[in-house]
Amino acid sequence: MHIFARSFSLSFLVLALLQAMPARAATDVDADALNLESAAVVAPEAASSGKIFVEGSIGNSSQRYALDSTDTSRLSLDFSRTMRLGQGLRAVFSDRLDRIHPRDAGADETVNSLREAYLGWQSDAGNTLLEFGRVNLRYGPGYGYNPTDFFRSGSLRVLTSADPFALRENRLGSVMLRAQSLWTDGSLSLALSPKLANRPNADGWSLDLGSTNSKDRALVALGTQFSQRVSSQLLLYKEDGMSSALGANMTALLSDAAVAHMEWTRSKEPDLLSRALGTSSDTATRNRFVAGATYTTLGKLSITGEYQYNGFARKSSDWAGLGVAPVTQLAYLSEALRLQELASRQAYLVYVTQKGFVSKDLDLTAYLRLNPSDNSRLAWLELRRHWASFDVTFQLQQNMGRADSEFGVLPDRRIFQVLGTYYF
Repeated sequence: MHIFARSFSLSFLVLALLQAMPARAATDVDADALNLESAAVVAPEAASSGKIFVEGSIGNSSQRYALDSTDTSRLSLDFSRTMRLGQGLRAVFSDRLDRIHPRDAGADETVNSLREAYLGWQSDAGNTLLEFGRVNLRYGPGYGYNPTDFFRSGSLRVLTSADPFALRENRLGSVMLRAQSLWTDGSLSLALSPKLANRPNADGWSLDLGSTNSKDRALVALGTQFSQRVSSQLLLYKEDGMSSALGANMTALLSDAAVAHMEWTRSKEPDLLSRALGTSSDTATRNRFVAGATYTTLGKLSITGEYQYNGFARKSSDWAGLGVAPVTQLAYLSEALRLQELASRQAYLVYVTQKGFVSKDLDLTAYLRLNPSDNSRLAWLELRRHWASFDVTFQLQQNMGRADSEFGVLPDRRIFQVLGTYYF
């Protein structure tokens, strides 16, 4: 707990700095594209709000290592609510219950994910915020990979979609104390997350604090809006037993239709294979990096291209060394998924959305992820039809590549499912 004790000392210094900064409320950013943190600040006078929906799905998965395909089904209840408890005080609760068939090995068929449960306070001036509880803290503007999203590891209890935005939304938050100060052109925040359990808990009704709070962790983030077109963040992260990590991200409006984004971190830690196999390994100082751009047409078609790099992943020349049998490769990919890390050293992503596809109530979302080292690909497509309180969705995922490639080794060759979602 010594790192946490030191972090609390740091918190008093940061809080003192927060009070010394200009007491001016943050101004709204003209474009959502400049948002570097997906967890939005709630104004002190905002009315209580929430959402609840029930979702069911049926589907089929064609297997790579078996002759028969597997039928799948899921029933989910998703609930979130923000309540005003008094002047400047609010409570946030977000929970998801999934019943999945067939269940993953070692997992329960019914899994509850308490994503958020915390109290928040905001000063009358609107420039100082405090939050305490389980908070889903998300950083980084990247689409398919977020190196500066330091609290992402271990936060996924169930996997219900291949959409990276759904993964960020449905994961567990971490128990923490967070302080934030806002001023006209920026913000400064400190998050302290203590160790509360030693290991993950596979019980479906567990809070699973061992997945999100297995180490003492601290994060300082400084956000700056240089202009109405450029925003950035600098981040310093520390967890018990590891060296400090430095990160930065940025978004920039290139034109009225184009937005660029970037993320970068540098840290000293074991590589991904050592983590997957649980073996001791010398640490190394390496980089993670993401850069991309999004272009949106007048017809609401958005196309994003993104380059991704993970210096701790396996090189293409080392991939064959994982073994001819897929067991080691699958263990490596499972650990990458658990940590929400990029499994390949380099990757490319093309992400497309079209609002009003064919008809005004039909939306298209699709992406293609490419590993240039082995030329394997993951393709995902979603068509969603909206009614007043009901959606019908078709999803298709295809994993393509050689038998020893990143996506070619996955047990599921093709997955499709039809979903119905009812909003209360």
